[in-house]
Amino acid sequence: MSSPFPLLRLPRLVLGEVFKSLNLGEKIKLSFCSKKVSTQINNNRLYSQKVIVDLDMLNEKISVRSENGKDTFLVSFHLDFWKNHNSNTEQLSFKFCNVRVRSMRLRIRTFRTYHQEGFLSVIRHLLKMFQCKISTSESCYHSELFQPTISMLFDLQLEFKTLCILYISRSFLRSKDENLLFWNKMLSTNMGLIEDLRIMSIDDPFFIPVFTSWPREISILGYDWFTVESLLACTCTNITLNKSYMGNKDVDKILREWKAGGLPNLKHLGIISHNFKDNGEQIFGMNPMELDGMIIKTDDGSKTATIDLGQHWIEMSVTPFE
Repeated sequence: MSSPFPLLRLPRLVLGEVFKSLNLGEKIKLSFCSKKVSTQINNNRLYSQKVIVDLDMLNEKISVRSENGKDTFLVSFHLDFWKNHNSNTEQLSFKFCNVRVRSMRLRIRTFRTYHQEGFLSVIRHLLKMFQCKISTSESCYHSELFQPTISMLFDLQLEFKTLCILYISRSFLRSKDENLLFWNKMLSTNMGLIEDLRIMSIDDPFFIPVFTSWPREISILGYDWFTVESLLACTCTNITLNKSYMGNKDVDKILREWKAGGLPNLKHLGIISHNFKDNGEQIFGMNPMELDGMIIKTDDGSKTATIDLGQHWIEMSVTPFE
């Protein structure tokens, strides 16, 4: 039987190369072995690959993936009652909570007493290891975990690849006013950290955020407060509106404003609305379905846009003129 390899006795530069050669799962699992190993890995953070940390608060999972998506590692949380039924599971420790870890290909399972602290502890652990961008799933509406976690990540000035806000008023422990105040504060002070903002609501007309700046991309589901005036003030490159309340007159105004030089950052616009109707009400001086496949140009000739139009949707793709 071969003797254990004295990994930590390697020269610092050689050890750094070893850590860089590990995949995500190997690196994360190795960081659990001891504080000394974890410290050595953390010291190489600036040379580590950039990763996306996907937070799924509803299903209580954290997924770490490489930017190309080929290397992934999953952390999932379960209640303490598993503890007595998994006596052979290796026990490790995070700050604020004890966890049990069982490797399953590239997975670990954690069993903890305090849901919120356990979730935050794992995130803090990952942030020490990697250069992280955060992404939240569309199921992130569990306020007990979601809002404290988002607050912590914004306090750390971390970048969000995707931030999803799914607002279901009855699912929040806070009042509507408190919840709206929270999101308006977060969005107004941290919008520059968000690449793709997605806002969804289920039957709640009270949730109306205030935008003082815009992310790069925005997707909004089912809101009447995002009017044509809101869209024309938006500086995003990609705008997607699903279950919008906009109609023919709104689309006509958008196209005319763009042609005159408005929406200078726009690269893609998609709107789905049952208020789009082929009822004789013209868009851009013609019947709506005549727009399908049409190419229009800005007045200054700097850009063209291709229009694709269906029964209840319109898509606009902008190309700079070369």
